[in-house]
Amino acid sequence: MKRHHTMLGSAVVASALLLTGCQAGDDATDYDAVGKDEKTAGAADSKDDKGHAQELAGAQPRIVTTYDGGILTLDATTLEVIDDTKIEGFNRLNPVGDGRHLMVSVAEGFRLFDAGVWTQPHGDHTHSYAADPQLTDTVFDTELPGHVVNHGEATVLFGDGDGKIQTFDTEDFSDGAPKPQVTEVDEPHHGVAVKLADGSMLHTVGTEDERSGAKVVDSSGKEIASSDECPGVHGEAAAKADVIALGCEDGILLYKDGKFEKIDAPDSFGRIGNQSGSDDSRFILGDYKVDEDAELERPERVSITDTKNSKLSLVDVGASYSFRSLGRGPDGEGVVLTTDGKLKIIDPATASVTEEYPVIDEWEEPVEWQKARPTLFVQGEVAYVSDPEEKTIHILDLESGEVMAEETLPHAPNELTGVTG
Repeated sequence: MKRHHTMLGSAVVASALLLTGCQAGDDATDYDAVGKDEKTAGAADSKDDKGHAQELAGAQPRIVTTYDGGILTLDATTLEVIDDTKIEGFNRLNPVGDGRHLMVSVAEGFRLFDAGVWTQPHGDHTHSYAADPQLTDTVFDTELPGHVVNHGEATVLFGDGDGKIQTFDTEDFSDGAPKPQVTEVDEPHHGVAVKLADGSMLHTVGTEDERSGAKVVDSSGKEIASSDECPGVHGEAAAKADVIALGCEDGILLYKDGKFEKIDAPDSFGRIGNQSGSDDSRFILGDYKVDEDAELERPERVSITDTKNSKLSLVDVGASYSFRSLGRGPDGEGVVLTTDGKLKIIDPATASVTEEYPVIDEWEEPVEWQKARPTLFVQGEVAYVSDPEEKTIHILDLESGEVMAEETLPHAPNELTGVTG
């Protein structure tokens, strides 16, 4: 499906809607496949080097995508390839949340990637800059790097193999590589941690073999609240009023107003494992699976959780989707990339599909979660949709449904994210 290329306007330049959601493939992580160091020659120092940076008229967003053997950085407006960074293996990308940096999951831990665009305040105005992207030498050590969560003013890394939680003030990344505050969970597991507005820390509870729920501890490590009502806990998202949602095999677990609350699924096995939230919306968009024994279930319903009224609704989107299909638009609308090649726009207040926008050809989700498949990433008012079969990325305006640009890449894209600059 080849479309005429058009230039984007301010839609891409707008600030991104801050989302927190599960980045891991459903329930498993292939830790033998994380990237190995292979530094691209000629990269600049990771700290701001004005001698190698060009000042811009305004912030310049960039898109970053992985492929088998490297990372491509693209201009978010034209999709022109700015940089090709070589790094072996299957690589995970995790936004730091500062509009500039990403974490790349490698064998040694989380490696800092500088996408090369940033904006600095200067009195009553700001200055924006662009430089060459760089895979830095900074690695935040952990065993089996897992989830990265940006929430409020904090960025938190979770190590599945050692249970290490590394917490940063997100703004500190502007000065280079900050030192984390380090704590650990009782037993290592495939989990996640979120720092809350009051300074407390929410993290999952489990073992290598089983996960059961979550707890919240204060800055001294004292337990504030806990719940064991979330079997198979996986995936997190934030909603309005500092509410955190965790996916369970039988519904969803909320933490709000200082306590946990379980919302049961309408089915005895109703698994929510991947979610997309918005700090400005009370609704959480999630997947929904009901076949406990399926090697790969291809669901056609998504979940909408009203965190204010503690209500879970299901929406039929008319085709299946994958764990990389969920996003949120600038007004909190749900966005789902389905295997019929369309974006389904969902009004979370009514739990209904309001628009359908064709973007790519029909596709089928591969059984192995590390394999490339069409992927959705929303930044500001536009959606980016990759098609690895065609080696393309498309930009779609979420208000009009117009495909505004399309570009063929030198490699088949896999993971997809971006920075606002």
